[in-house]
Amino acid sequence: MRHRKLRAGLSVVALSLLAGTPAVAGAQGGDAGETARHCNFDARTGQQRCFGSVQEATADVRARSGVRAGEITQATLFDEKDFGGASFTVYGDGLCEKNDQVDYQINLPEDWQNRVSSVQPWGDCWIWLYPEPDLGGDRDGPFKENTGDVGELMNDRTRSVGLS
Repeated sequence: MRHRKLRAGLSVVALSLLAGTPAVAGAQGGDAGETARHCNFDARTGQQRCFGSVQEATADVRARSGVRAGEITQATLFDEKDFGGASFTVYGDGLCEKNDQVDYQINLPEDWQNRVSSVQPWGDCWIWLYPEPDLGGDRDGPFKENTGDVGELMNDRTRSVGLS
């Protein structure tokens, strides 16, 4: 199986400090005092940037995509059902190829593990959810369209994501 492996191993706080981005959400999320609940993950570099609102996160992707040709939104993960709560948007350099293989593999950063409840695929990608790093364990999917509830098998259990 050919796939690109992407790790988000550094903590969000460390990435935020290195990148000079706004404050980031805590490890558990959902806290009323948090300012950054919406994160963008660059699949090419592994860099994560977090913001206090969806609008700020979307503006960041739009501003950055004007600079980098070929930047495509590939998936958005949400920590609540029906696309609510915090979000984690993955963007990369292209569409998924529909070749029966995982095109992109992401190990979720620690603060996003075991949080995914709903998903939106983008960039012609299908989303596969896994309970272990490196696409390990029983997978669920593919989620080919906006899914407001990923179901009991993977709700709040996802640690890695495959995009195909």
